[in-house]
Amino acid sequence: MVERALELSKNDGCLVIADEGSTANLRFAGNTLTTNGVARSAQLTVISIAGEGVGVVSRAAVRPDQLADVVAAADRAAREAQPAEDARPLLDGLPASPGWAEPVTPTDIGVFEGFAPALGEAFAAADAGGRKLYGFAEHSLTSTFLGTSTGLRLRHDQPSGRLELNAKSADLKRSAWTGVATRDFTDVDVAALDSSLAQRLEWAKTRVDLPAGRYETLLPPSAVADLVIYLLWSAGARDALDGRSVFAKPGGGTRVGEQLATLPVTISSDPRAAGVEASPFVVAHASSRESSVFDNGLPLAKTDWIADGRLQALLQTRYSAELSGLPVTPAIDNLIMRGPEGGRSLEEMVASTERGLLVTCLWYIREVDPQTLLVTGLTRDGVYLVENGEVVGEVNNFRFNESPVDLLGRLTEVGASERTLPREWSDYFQRTVMPALRVPDFNMSTVSQAS
Repeated sequence: MVERALELSKNDGCLVIADEGSTANLRFAGNTLTTNGVARSAQLTVISIAGEGVGVVSRAAVRPDQLADVVAAADRAAREAQPAEDARPLLDGLPASPGWAEPVTPTDIGVFEGFAPALGEAFAAADAGGRKLYGFAEHSLTSTFLGTSTGLRLRHDQPSGRLELNAKSADLKRSAWTGVATRDFTDVDVAALDSSLAQRLEWAKTRVDLPAGRYETLLPPSAVADLVIYLLWSAGARDALDGRSVFAKPGGGTRVGEQLATLPVTISSDPRAAGVEASPFVVAHASSRESSVFDNGLPLAKTDWIADGRLQALLQTRYSAELSGLPVTPAIDNLIMRGPEGGRSLEEMVASTERGLLVTCLWYIREVDPQTLLVTGLTRDGVYLVENGEVVGEVNNFRFNESPVDLLGRLTEVGASERTLPREWSDYFQRTVMPALRVPDFNMSTVSQAS
């Protein structure tokens, strides 16, 4: 399909992206498997170039007899388009990906061969312990093929998996959540996850009502991932240059080079990082302020967005890099945060807490002010009071108001980093490695009646 579409285009240049996807899932409720299934998907994107005009047409499940119409529509849109400000020469001269022409092997329900029996054992343990498990396990495999009229032939196969597990007491009045990301479900310890949920439900037997206010707060890796992902999504160079984001420098320019964190934290992306491998080249289905179709195929390498607490890079296309005078640093589909060596586990951080809150996860995160990156959201499925190194009970939920950038300057401890699953953004971003964080004055702005 890619090769034929390139042949059919009559314009100056053409890029074709074919995404072949497959998913397998298990869903369960009340300690019982409710559904399982598999699905296939296919998406074809034709990007035609006429002079500096660009036409993009994307269609699902394109049949061979429909291909000529799709390409013709993209060619026509390019001829009618105004010149694109990000127009740059298409890349060439890169070697073809190994296995470019090999057939796609989709995922299937067999990916759960070892996981499913363990899940059944967890159901039995939950039944015996008087709790109910709800949730789902999902595995996907997306094969992306990128071909261009300048000779690029690149392919990336991306496996992704996640388990979301929610435990409730028999009367459904207490709830706890956990989730994990995985590439193949061989590394998921369901028994350990169920055990941690059982402990949280036990903590929740004691209820403590607290008012809104600023509290020393321990944020687990999952909650940290949701905040740091939003920081990355807001780190576009164009918005910073235009004075529209927290990364804009007063008077013009960007804050690259500025110290943001008092502790030596590093936030980076690396397409070859073990366990969270991502596409090693740019795949842009359309141009935006943070991406450019002309950059398709651009090789990706490890990028430090923040290094030792200092802002190092923003999301850059070749076009925005020329405007800013900074290196080309495109988005990469994973995110890693690390602190100083020797970071402690979340359990060790709890044990050293005199009085504070332990949060499970954050929910319904929305931006309030892009100039400061102030966001608001809710806590969910367990906020616990820690006193003298022990959890003494569950407290009410809160609405919070915080800026991920401002938080970096107030951290007092960064724990050990581990692979985690963001809860809010897991539909869009799953490959994260994050630490737990200690914030001395996290702003729980109001009490939430959500339960």
